[in-house]
Amino acid sequence: MNSAAPIRLGFSANTLRRDGELRTDASLAEALSHPKARVYLSAGGPWLCRGGDAPDPSFTVTEASALLAGAPIELLLGHDAAGAPRLAAAIDLPEPPEGIVPWDLRTLGMREILAPDLEGELAQAAHLLNWHAGARFCGRCGAPTLSEAAGFRRRCTACGHLVFPRTDPVSIMLVHDGEGRCVLGRQPHFAVGMWSCLAGFVEAGETLEDAVRRETLEEAGLVVDEVRYHSSQPWPFPGSLMIGCIARARHAPITFDAAELEACRWFDRTEVQALLENRHPDGLTAPARFAIAHHLLAAFAGGRE
Repeated sequence: MNSAAPIRLGFSANTLRRDGELRTDASLAEALSHPKARVYLSAGGPWLCRGGDAPDPSFTVTEASALLAGAPIELLLGHDAAGAPRLAAAIDLPEPPEGIVPWDLRTLGMREILAPDLEGELAQAAHLLNWHAGARFCGRCGAPTLSEAAGFRRRCTACGHLVFPRTDPVSIMLVHDGEGRCVLGRQPHFAVGMWSCLAGFVEAGETLEDAVRRETLEEAGLVVDEVRYHSSQPWPFPGSLMIGCIARARHAPITFDAAELEACRWFDRTEVQALLENRHPDGLTAPARFAIAHHLLAAFAGGRE
């Protein structure tokens, strides 16, 4: 792969008009009655699709309702540029009917099979369905909650407490020394030979910049000075926002956290280029092109950082 080629960042394109604050009690019924409404169905995580090697995850309301067998469609994602609603629902379907295949969202993103906007809509749906599944009871009194405003929020049936979808911020950083070397690590669950940027959750009461500094110190034992925002990526596994940063660290020996990483070391720019092009002499690789880590590494390898 040529590192100068345009990089499509997975799950990031989504032009739906969400209008969450403008929804009324009638919004869901209006969306379901729209003749061009389309529904995405998540079967325990994977998305039901027709079309074989050219998967289509969209169903009409009638088709989706038949598959759901009475289960409700409660989540309105938004409306496209032509005003057509896009909705989503979770479905318990042990065996999909003939012609319908479950597709994993990561696989769809990695293979770049879907149009970017459609991929982003599925990511939005996955994030929201994950949140709804985990917010069925009130965190204040423990009573059940109900979906409101076509899935925009949930309300406690006992104390009336309102809860809204949450997003967990994650700092992911390309740490370099300003002299053509950067830090990459390996977690035990990574594919064999794959190395990536350091990353970690932003903690309560912490700025993004301090999260980058803390995580780099904890994971690699390096002191970071300058931190600069680069780009971001929705990551609905289950509901994060990857916030990509470029950070400059003082060059020093790495002392990595063996509880978090199985390896961590400095890579020079030519070695990173070899990772991206799948020609590293030791068979090492970089994250796939749909991931923000690849985007950060490509910027470094191209001399832009």
